Amino acid sequence: MKKLMHIGLLLLTTMSVSVFAAPEIITWKTSNGANVYFVETHDLPIVDVQVVFDAGSVRDTGDKRGLSLLVNSLLELGANGLNADQISFEFERLGAEYSAQSGHDSSSVSLRSLSDQSKLVKAVEMLRQVIAFPEFQQKDFERQRNNLLVSIQRKHQSPASIAKERFEQEIYQGHPYGNANEGSPDTLEQIAREDLVNFHKQFYTTTNTIISIVGDIKRQSAEKLVEELLKSLPEGQANKAIAVVNDLERGKTIRIPHLSTQVHILIGQPGIKYGDPDYFPLYVGNHILGGGGLGSRLFEEVREKRGLSYGVSSYFSPRRGVGTFMASLQTRVDQADQALAVLRETIAEFRHSGPNKSELAAAKKYIAGSFPLRTDSNKEISRYISFIGFYGLPIDHLETFATKVAAVTVEEIRASFQKRVDVDRFITVMVGPVDAEQGGTIN
Repeated sequence: MKKLMHIGLLLLTTMSVSVFAAPEIITWKTSNGANVYFVETHDLPIVDVQVVFDAGSVRDTGDKRGLSLLVNSLLELGANGLNADQISFEFERLGAEYSAQSGHDSSSVSLRSLSDQSKLVKAVEMLRQVIAFPEFQQKDFERQRNNLLVSIQRKHQSPASIAKERFEQEIYQGHPYGNANEGSPDTLEQIAREDLVNFHKQFYTTTNTIISIVGDIKRQSAEKLVEELLKSLPEGQANKAIAVVNDLERGKTIRIPHLSTQVHILIGQPGIKYGDPDYFPLYVGNHILGGGGLGSRLFEEVREKRGLSYGVSSYFSPRRGVGTFMASLQTRVDQADQALAVLRETIAEFRHSGPNKSELAAAKKYIAGSFPLRTDSNKEISRYISFIGFYGLPIDHLETFATKVAAVTVEEIRASFQKRVDVDRFITVMVGPVDAEQGGTIN
């Protein structure tokens, strides 16, 4: 659900808004309190089911960071007397695909199955066991924790990963969003099997669940399917609201020495959350500033005019709470300070003046053309309607998206950037062959 500005260049500019017909989304609530979002489509004999739990890393408790990711990754490794091989074999035998994802806001599981009832019912039954009766065997838990420790070790060898982790720590200043999803070696050591069981019991509940179903199935059958899928989960209590993300009072520059060939530079600040009234002006404006690839302002100023970086971009990453606004590039150490200055100056100028009319017209045309291709498969539709449900967006979000993009004005973009983006309060992180002593606070 992140970096929605990054769309590959395609021959889409001749497409009009009217080409896209938004799918009809039907919603209801199950008998045990889960919200369902359903789209019926018979193009393929496939049904996609996604179950989204309000159980992301923002729900990790105390010093046990990495807990939510461990729970989600262990679901398929043993459930209701079946081991990982047996679960995998059963899904494969039915021609079904299972996957799991975990992030800051949520954790989810997905199932893709043939719509044939003899296979779909069995695949959903297996999914029910996986989400309701995970065993969290000690040996599986220890193996997954060791895998995470190895992953963290590798991550800390990557300058890009080091920069991103430090950037979010500085942006969020103690807020759970500043914690890495996988935790740290210290926090992972604090986790015991009992913590996994308790986390699952508290957060894998129907009250805090969104279900999306897309595919070759009638509503009546879909309703029965969902009731069966969720019947073994407790209703639970509604989760507490996420803590407020505070604004930054002043800018700060952090230089982290690393034996890399280039300097990785990230700059930005807290941005917006989903449902923000400035979402569309910022979305379109950022496409022009740094989200539109080769045609963006940042690409023109940093690469085309000065050759300071091979690639440069910017994006807003909304979350349930406030996400980040970030711009990034990689460059040689001898031109790092110049590249950073141009990056900041270009954003500051855009904030002051906004785009010109021709830039805005080109951005609207491109977005209107590319948006339909992001909803051209069952999986993508399922992802979008889960996103709509989890973040509480209007049910007609897909239907009105292009219209709202088309209505954005130069004045709205300028006003929204002036309200949301302040270069003087940017966090700047530079990782590479740099001098750490040059960092500090910007006055």
